[in-house]
Amino acid sequence: MKQEHIDRINELARKAKSEGLTPNEHAERETLRKAYIAEFRQSLQTQLDNTYIVDHKGNKRKLERKP
Repeated sequence: MKQEHIDRINELARKAKSEGLTPNEHAERETLRKAYIAEFRQSLQTQLDNTYIVDHKGNKRKLERKP
């Protein structure tokens, strides 16, 4: 996510605390938040997909998903 989008999320959060948001600003904030969370989850999933477990015998195996 671009830094300008993160800055805008923070700007809207500060404004919400101080004076409140208009309905358009509230919708914009929700859209930006959802995009940020989706990108964060994708990044975490990629990191977990590239994670390996090494047991006490030195065997290396891929991290498995729990159902």
